[in-house]
Amino acid sequence: MIECNQNPPLLQDYTQLVNQSSDRVDVIKQHRPVYHEPGLEVCELPLVDLCGLLSENEDERVSCASEICKASSEWGFFQIVNHGIELEVLRKMRKEQVKLFEAPFEMKTAPGLLDNSYRWGNRTATCPKQLSWCEAFHVPLSRISDDTCYGEFNSLREVMQEYAGAMQELAKSIARVLVGNLAGGERGVWEDKCNASTCFMRLNRYPPCPISPEVFGLVPHTDSDFLTILHQDEHVGGLQLMKDSKWVAVKPNPDALVVNIGDLFQAWSNDVYKSVEHKVTVNREVERHSIAYFLCPSYESFIGCCEEENSIYRRFTFGEYRSQIQEDVKASGHKVGLPRFLVST
Repeated sequence: MIECNQNPPLLQDYTQLVNQSSDRVDVIKQHRPVYHEPGLEVCELPLVDLCGLLSENEDERVSCASEICKASSEWGFFQIVNHGIELEVLRKMRKEQVKLFEAPFEMKTAPGLLDNSYRWGNRTATCPKQLSWCEAFHVPLSRISDDTCYGEFNSLREVMQEYAGAMQELAKSIARVLVGNLAGGERGVWEDKCNASTCFMRLNRYPPCPISPEVFGLVPHTDSDFLTILHQDEHVGGLQLMKDSKWVAVKPNPDALVVNIGDLFQAWSNDVYKSVEHKVTVNREVERHSIAYFLCPSYESFIGCCEEENSIYRRFTFGEYRSQIQEDVKASGHKVGLPRFLVST
């Protein structure tokens, strides 16, 4: 199979990993259709109508906040509608995203484009199961106002700024609800940790993958932020999450955005809110796009706990957390995450 020039060398990386693997298999035999796990349950995430947060009726506001917090505790994931982001903004951003990924591979890897944030596969993978069959731009929002970041993609700048600004306000409004639900949350101080200069946006593309069903679009992981807002493909499924110790497939909802809790909120809430493992599967025939907004603090920010006296995690900075993740991935090929920061018993 010859990949077109817009695609990164994922097949080449996969072949090399297979050849290096101790349980080497014939790559030719792996060129078969991708199948989903037999009997995998398809679920609809809890759906929250955010109109309730703006209601003049106090009971409706309380009920909406309760739904958000309950889903964050029981699922770690939920969907939102009536979130205040105009449909036209979402459409424009998706159009620009598709245009960006349709560019030749050499153009996407050009120096300076979106702060050199282009990446593909998994450069630390040591076996096929650690490879992510995807390409992405993981963009620091501190740079999106810089004209020099866009190269030939001039129309992307204005759209990305509008999209990121809307997502920032939405993410912080949800975070305020989660903070307000727990005793000890210092709202003002907490909000200062996350602003437009500390957050990230990831533009994802999952090319068609006609080889092994064991290949992930994105390997199983938890998010290392406070929370994530995902604008996923309206029709092509692929998101799966761990629920009750088993994988379930998330049914796409074209009218909703997906929100999930990250590691930092789990630590801050003392495990009240759950950062749940999730992954993306590949599709043999069609590509899939998604955009993730990550609500992050500065690297110097300390991640405490709303119940410091009874915290099950030691205090750490976001920078320390990220560094530990990088060390673990480099050493073992996978993220360990919060268990590294449990208080010694």
